[in-house]
Amino acid sequence: MLGRFGTWHEVYSIDESFVGLEGNLEQVRSTAAQIRAAIDKTIGVPVCVGVSSTKTLAKLANHIAKHNPGLGGVCVQQLMDPEVLGSIMNRVPVTDVWGVGRKTGAKLAAMGIETIADLQAADPLAIRKKFSVVLQRTVFELNGQRCIGPVEERADRGQIMFTRSFSTPVRTYEAMEEVMSIYAQKAASRLASEGRYASLLTVTAGTSRFARGEASFPSAQVRLPRPTRDPILLSKLAIAAMRDLMQPGMDYVRGGVILSGLSDTPGEQQLDLFGQNVDPAAQEQENVSSVVQDISLRFGAKSIGLGHAGLARSPEWSMKREHISQRYTTDWDELLVVRA
Repeated sequence: MLGRFGTWHEVYSIDESFVGLEGNLEQVRSTAAQIRAAIDKTIGVPVCVGVSSTKTLAKLANHIAKHNPGLGGVCVQQLMDPEVLGSIMNRVPVTDVWGVGRKTGAKLAAMGIETIADLQAADPLAIRKKFSVVLQRTVFELNGQRCIGPVEERADRGQIMFTRSFSTPVRTYEAMEEVMSIYAQKAASRLASEGRYASLLTVTAGTSRFARGEASFPSAQVRLPRPTRDPILLSKLAIAAMRDLMQPGMDYVRGGVILSGLSDTPGEQQLDLFGQNVDPAAQEQENVSSVVQDISLRFGAKSIGLGHAGLARSPEWSMKREHISQRYTTDWDELLVVRA
């Protein structure tokens, strides 16, 4: 829908897009208001629209629109009072600039650069020498010089991640085994849906960074014998890896399974010319895994699972989703009902 309003349209993330607009400032503001109204009417999602000469300044304008209800969700930076804009840039922390994270913000603060106005006034060459060409481009963009072109989409993803926060802390080996088993199978299901195989398994967990007392952030990588998407093998390896690392009694609030080293073909089985080294248990596991994958691909990831992943009732630690928005366009059971 956004593509209809501009000369070009770039999807930046799941909830952000850049659109190229033409016309004078008043025409651009009118188009921005039309975009916001169209999204609200046809999709029902409230959004803000920020407009400026560069992507970084457009993101800043969007930030201003979000925090100033009087603008009606639309901010065209060039139509703002320069004194008002300068006051805002002198108050907003530099970490609110697109691409400036917490660690970079701390280094900038040590140099006396604490606000957006400070970064705008910084020497681009000094910023490049101290940080990178990327942050130098940000300085140029804050001064109206367009430096950031289209962000190319990666057609080939380098990893499959399944990470979640828990609704209640996980404290025992048994509960963590449930987490690793379910998450490994979810990740394996995604691999199967993409027709890919993984050669490296990473497991992670962590306590809250804001909790008092001892913290624990276990993480381990397991190199797989050959590229695979076998949910049984991945579950076993994930459980074993985390069991050696977690500390029972600690309040783990999140965990995850990451599959990387992806390829389009499985690893080759060792050839047995005489058929004397066939492991019946391994053959049976491979058959079960194949059935699980086939059913998941045909009927969805929730249709079947191994162990706790096969239970209809979610574990106590599962992410709570009582207030999730209804999926009117993708789930028959959640179709919008209209009565006249």
